Amino acid sequence: MAFRRLLRASVGESQLAAIAEEVTRRFGEPPASVERLEADNWLSVPLVLNDTWFVKVIAEQHTLVHALLTTGRNIGAFSSGTEGFFERFSTPLEMAEHELAATERMRGLGVDAPRPIEAFEHEGFGVVVLGYLPEFRTLGELPADRAEAFAPAVFENLSVMHDAGLGHGDFRAENVLVAPNDDGVDTLYFIDATRMREAAIDDARAYDLACALASLAPLVGPRTAVEAAASVYSTEDLLAALEFLGFVGLRPDHGFDTARLKGEIEKLAA
Repeated sequence: MAFRRLLRASVGESQLAAIAEEVTRRFGEPPASVERLEADNWLSVPLVLNDTWFVKVIAEQHTLVHALLTTGRNIGAFSSGTEGFFERFSTPLEMAEHELAATERMRGLGVDAPRPIEAFEHEGFGVVVLGYLPEFRTLGELPADRAEAFAPAVFENLSVMHDAGLGHGDFRAENVLVAPNDDGVDTLYFIDATRMREAAIDDARAYDLACALASLAPLVGPRTAVEAAASVYSTEDLLAALEFLGFVGLRPDHGFDTARLKGEIEKLAA
């Protein structure tokens, strides 16, 4: 999209080079080899440095886009009969610090996520540095049988987060990576959690669950997605998620058959 290209252009090559130099300076490394990733990302410019660090560069324009998305999502939450539960960021540094903190918290709960390293400000840009996963695919890139095998683990990880009062807020297949762990076993890594009000965790839980169902249904089928969710969440939780499916279906980054997915939840509840 032209708008996404505009956002990517908001951080010039000389600025990216200066940020890459600052990252390597902080860690005593030689000048970085810089790979600018072609990621479907509205909220940062992602880089890989020295095949070691995954770096997100956040400009002021990205915080403005986040604020617009947050407003839209809260309006959608209102349309589902609940108070808005998304929170915005004031500065690029605040966005970077939140991502680092959310990643640290997920890992502390036992949910796999890239290794958090540092968040800092450089010449007005927010910069978050994470460990790079060199051999990953997104959940959405897996064949159906592999996605189905991972489906219960998706909901198990979300449940761990929810039980601790932590919502994800931007669950999409692109925000779940599959990569080998230290033992060489393919593992789910959660990324890009956004800010949600912890006081509204019940609504955030239902929204996350709706997004996870909407992400998995096109990969494994609505029935299999609902069955995987039901192995972890209660029928009451699934019915709460059902209330958000219409809102989730309006998001351009989710493409699923809303009626079929709702029907599978209703059949389970009956």
